[in-house]
Amino acid sequence: MSWGTELWDQFDNLEKHTQWGIDILEKYIKFVKERTEIELSYAKQLRNLSKKYQPKKNSKEEEEYKYTACKAFLSTLNEMNDYAGQHEVISENMTSQITVDLMRYVQELKQERKSNFHDGRKAQQHIETCWKQLESSKRRFERDCKEADRAQQYFEKMDADINVTKADVEKARQQAQLRHQMAEDSKADYSSILQRFNQEQWEYYHTHIPNIFQKIQEMEERRIVRIGESMKTYAEVDRQVIPIIGKCLDGIVKAAESIDQKNDSQLVVEAYKSGFEPPGDIEFEDYTQPMKRTVSENSLSSSKEGKPELKFGGKSRGKLWPFIKKNKLMSLLTSPHQPPPPPPASASPSAVPNGPQSPKQQKEPLSHRFNEFMTSKPKIHCFRSLKRGGATPEDFSNLPPEQRRKKLQQKVDDLNKEIQKEMDQRDAITKMKDVYLKNPQMGDPASLDHKLAEATQNIEKLRLETQKFEAWLAEVEGRLPARSEQARRQSGMYEAQTHQTVTNCAQDRESPDGSYTEEQSQESELKVLATDFDDEFDDEEPLPAIGTCKALYTFEGQNEGTISVVEGEMLSVIEEDKGDGWTRIRRSEDEEGYVPTSYVEVYLDKNAKGS
Repeated sequence: MSWGTELWDQFDNLEKHTQWGIDILEKYIKFVKERTEIELSYAKQLRNLSKKYQPKKNSKEEEEYKYTACKAFLSTLNEMNDYAGQHEVISENMTSQITVDLMRYVQELKQERKSNFHDGRKAQQHIETCWKQLESSKRRFERDCKEADRAQQYFEKMDADINVTKADVEKARQQAQLRHQMAEDSKADYSSILQRFNQEQWEYYHTHIPNIFQKIQEMEERRIVRIGESMKTYAEVDRQVIPIIGKCLDGIVKAAESIDQKNDSQLVVEAYKSGFEPPGDIEFEDYTQPMKRTVSENSLSSSKEGKPELKFGGKSRGKLWPFIKKNKLMSLLTSPHQPPPPPPASASPSAVPNGPQSPKQQKEPLSHRFNEFMTSKPKIHCFRSLKRGGATPEDFSNLPPEQRRKKLQQKVDDLNKEIQKEMDQRDAITKMKDVYLKNPQMGDPASLDHKLAEATQNIEKLRLETQKFEAWLAEVEGRLPARSEQARRQSGMYEAQTHQTVTNCAQDRESPDGSYTEEQSQESELKVLATDFDDEFDDEEPLPAIGTCKALYTFEGQNEGTISVVEGEMLSVIEEDKGDGWTRIRRSEDEEGYVPTSYVEVYLDKNAKGS
């Protein structure tokens, strides 16, 4: 099957078909190019997604990745990053192996097609010229033949006429012979041109056109083969990265299988274990007895009924927690717990004759207060170590024993690493000094003495620092293993103190308006307790002001923990509303308390709020 023999008369259709083939090839190139753009965009989005969920350095998120589930997630993110890289490889290979080659091939194909069809048009023009020559010689031969017949008839007519002179007859005879000769010449010329045309035509349809169409057919078949090879390459490029993508997915599966729930549970224990013993049983509080106690019975320092005596000095004080300053303990025990009263309906205080009623504490056993005190860890203002703007102690004494041990161990490890780093630097300087001593032209050995002395001094400082933290660590580790019996004793002492405090505070007499009032003896006992605690925190500074406020209404603070304000008065804000409707304010250095948030207009300092 050959286009030259089968399609000898379809020159124009072949020209359209080959142009359509080039258009198809260019369309496929455009398709591959858009696929590469999609792969690049997809890879970029995958990388951005992986980067978005990567833990930030030196942040809380980075600490969370010690758990196996978080490690598996981090491995998944890394594998997705590699997965995105394979899509970039697909884009690069498709661009280099398909798009670039096909674009170059299209240009060559267009040039070859143009050349073949140019030769075909040239052959067509040549055969058309031959055909025109043949037609011209044919018409001339026909015309000469007709004129020769007319000249012969005229000669015969003149020869038969007796009235015509002999000279006229001879003239007519010569004219007839001339026309006959011209007809013979035209005939010979026509015959020659006809033979030549037939030869040209045969060569055109049997040689030139078949050769040209054969070239066009081969060109078209090469185009078809080339687009097929490109499609195979298209699939191979994808197939080449499948093993690597499979490894990425295997890595994700392996990371998922590495998740160990038991290990994560153990990490939670290590992260939050305090090292304290659980509290003992709470003794029964008999409210059927008259709430009348003597001063000795209300004393917090008494040890009746065989309970161990509480001592807040020496080592025992360091083992009791939490440490609370006197004013904070009083604030905790007497701070308002009722919702604050709503503001007056009128802007003027005269609209309410007696002003807004101060918050009243509900009558409840003080053991409930103590339980709240034991679980009030989120109330930062109750702990000195976690107060606003406070600094963490160097020995981490604000932490529970187990957490303190971990922090101290980490600090010791960090210091040992720094010591090793300084020692390596000192060794390097020493070696460099030896080189300078052997080869003075390389440098002055004396110039390194200062750096060597500085490195030695740094090592000594770090060693002293390490010894200090190791001593604290040894103290903590010495307590933790042997803490079973001693800690139970401490826990019993703490419970005795708790029970003593609860008993004393529960015996408060109720005032006519429903609020609690304390006896002088109870207040004195609390002062004794707070004084022992206050020995530890004599240097504590008052809470800093975080803003100012303006009293919108007059408020009479009748309960412990509240403070009275007058409409229009300006005061300092030391603690903003925590969601319970009360704001803590200060009038002077020693006069502070709570007022309803709706009774004041607060202006917080931006820097204090941001911190």
